[in-house]
Formats: sequence, C-alpha cells, structure tokens
Amino acid sequence: MVALLVIMLVLFTGLESHADIYKYISDDGTIYFTNAPMDRNGTVVVKEKRSYQRPNKEYKNVYVDRENFHNIAEEKARRHNIDPQLVKAVIKAESNWNPNAISPKGAQGLMQLMPLTASIMGVSNPFNPEDNIDGGIRYLKYLLQKFNGNITLALAAYNAGPKLVDRIKNIPPIPETITYVRRVINYYSRGKGTVVNMDLPEIKRQSRIQKIVLRDGTVLFTNSYLASSYNEN
Repeated sequence: MVALLVIMLVLFTGLESHADIYKYISDDGTIYFTNAPMDRNGTVVVKEKRSYQRPNKEYKNVYVDRENFHNIAEEKARRHNIDPQLVKAVIKAESNWNPNAISPKGAQGLMQLMPLTASIMGVSNPFNPEDNIDGGIRYLKYLLQKFNGNITLALAAYNAGPKLVDRIKNIPPIPETITYVRRVINYYSRGKGTVVNMDLPEIKRQSRIQKIVLRDGTVLFTNSYLASSYNEN
C-alpha cells in the first residue's frame, strides 16, 4: 500500500493541475485513487495546500432549515409533476441537504447546479434553497423527458452531462457516474419504502491499476475493468 501511494504521488506530481488525492473502496472491493472526489466517503491520502472558496453565509443553520428544505422539495416537485422522493434522493446524494455546498468542479447549492446550468434554468442565486431546488427540478424534468422517463439515464446525465449519455445511449462507463446513480437509486428506494430495481452496470475488478483521464480533466487510477473500456473509446 505504501509503495502504491508513492507511485500515486509521483504520477500526480507531474500533472499541471494539482489537487487532493482520494481513495475509495466500493462494496465489491474495487479500489479508486482520484483527484476528484466522487462522494463524501472518500479518504484523502495526499493533501494539497490551497485556499478554499468561501461558502455562502446566508443559510447558517443548515440542520435547523433541513425540514423546511424537505417541504420546499416536495412542493416544487409536485408543482412540476416529478416524484418528490426522487428529487429528495438527488439532493441527498448531491449535497446532503447543504445549501452552501460547493463541489471542486464548481457545482453549487442543494442540487449542485453548475453555473451554466443555473444560468440556463434562470437561477440567479444558486445558494438560495428555493431557487436552487426549483431550477434543479426543472433540469431533472428536462432530462427525464429527454430520456423518455428512464430514471437511470436521466440521473447519469445529471452527473455526467446529457450529451455523453445521449451519444452512447447508456450509462457512461465512468465509475463516478455509476456510483452516483446507484447512490441516488438507493436513497430513492428508502424514500419509497420499497426496492427500486434498476439495470445498472457492474464494476468488476482486475489486478492491474490503470490510469484514466476523463474529458473534464479528472485523473483516476483504478483496478476496475472500466479503465480498459474507457481508454479504448
């Protein structure tokens, strides 16, 4: 393990863009080292010194307001004819109900809207919970309509972008996206009180660690078979 971390340090040091290196171990034992956090369960194995963007200060009592956020999500979802439990599952996976959340890639607020998406959806302040949820729901509704009500494809597009999902007509072979869809479906199942079965690809293991550079510049080291399939495309 120490030797592997040394290799990770050497490989990442040569990159133009530096960041923390996170380690993930999935349920099936697949190991990931990446400079882009997939979720909040990763372990930082290499820490980079950097200044962080200041969070929005308008909503300080996140946990006090959480019940209100649930109410907003349910009301907005019903207004736009979207399952409230699906909306709440997305918010849980995206920000864990933190209206001040800012991702390393710049996604903001409860439903983690990227600045361009927020602009397209007419959300002027993505840190305003009501505006953020409304814009996120309208974007999710657009994706559900685009993919003919296919929840898994809509969720994959919410994470990886609709162009990629539309091009391959499937969930992209990106571990982060597969993990994200699984997590949302898991939360959705809990909210519905029943198991929601979805046809999701498995992440199989291989012995050799491979490097993937995603289209957005994210660097990923993993022993998943997806590394081979992704690098071949």
